[in-house]
Amino acid sequence: MPIRTAAHSIEIESYVETHLVQQQPGLIHARENSLKHGIPTIAVSTVQGKFLSLLTSLSGAQNVLEIGTLGGYSSIWFAQTTKARGGKLTSIEIDSSRREVALQNLQVAGINVPTEAEILLGAALDVLPKLAEEISAGTRPKFDFVFIDADWENQWRYFDLAVGLSKGKGSVIYVDNVVKEILESGIVGPEKRNETVTPLVEKVGQDGRVEAVVMQTIGAKQHDGFLMAVVK
Repeated sequence: MPIRTAAHSIEIESYVETHLVQQQPGLIHARENSLKHGIPTIAVSTVQGKFLSLLTSLSGAQNVLEIGTLGGYSSIWFAQTTKARGGKLTSIEIDSSRREVALQNLQVAGINVPTEAEILLGAALDVLPKLAEEISAGTRPKFDFVFIDADWENQWRYFDLAVGLSKGKGSVIYVDNVVKEILESGIVGPEKRNETVTPLVEKVGQDGRVEAVVMQTIGAKQHDGFLMAVVK
């Protein structure tokens, strides 16, 4: 099909959202409340949120780790799924004001904090080793699904640590915005190469612990895509 059909991607996403995604007051509130508090409008789209929920369900995940909470929009999608399985979402957010908004949004959406979802405050590279210590001590379960949606410069470090925090074989590591990072960092395409960005795809391709693929997407978030890896 000709590439010119991509011009209709936003219309198609709107059509899909209308017919396949139930409008939930809690999710609508999360969008509006985040905007009200000046949080950047860079959360996953509604259709992506539904996709993440279905993927979490398909993988059988009970305990999900999210790196990068923002306003908690994706957190709600994850928490609703893990809640139904008797599990829990653990999210990490570096900004205290965003964390407070996300906590509000989770509660309005009917998610019990902290039993069904928790948002840990701090830089992920500081928090993740602490989670590893808790797992080693037997005070926290390992994670079935890890969603990485944070700064590109540390994507590989997050990924590496996430594999270690995972339950093992069959666990899923999902990294968002990978295609946009590839293009804007000059790894592929005309942009000048940003040498501070570790090429995630290349590093993951050398990682014998996982099998992975990158899927390109187009829609409300324009041309982008994600990396998904399954732990061997």
